[in-house]
Amino acid sequence: MSNKSPAAKIKTLRCPTCRNIVLATGEDFPFCSDRCRRIDLGKWASGDYKISTPIQDPDLLEELARSNKHKRQNDDDVN
Repeated sequence: MSNKSPAAKIKTLRCPTCRNIVLATGEDFPFCSDRCRRIDLGKWASGDYKISTPIQDPDLLEELARSNKHKRQNDDDVN
């Protein structure tokens, strides 16, 4: 049996921006600071990060197909 205190169970990980260790209880978790959070947001906004795998969820694919069909019909009605 282990004698570890509850404090030893605090989850930690590395900040995705600067790789510093971050506690799960930190105010800016999973980032170490507001600065790193904003850097990450800027990368998403500028297109540095991309989701490159195709959509595999059949329900979502069907919904996208219906949405595209509806959009094409509306475009044809306008012209």
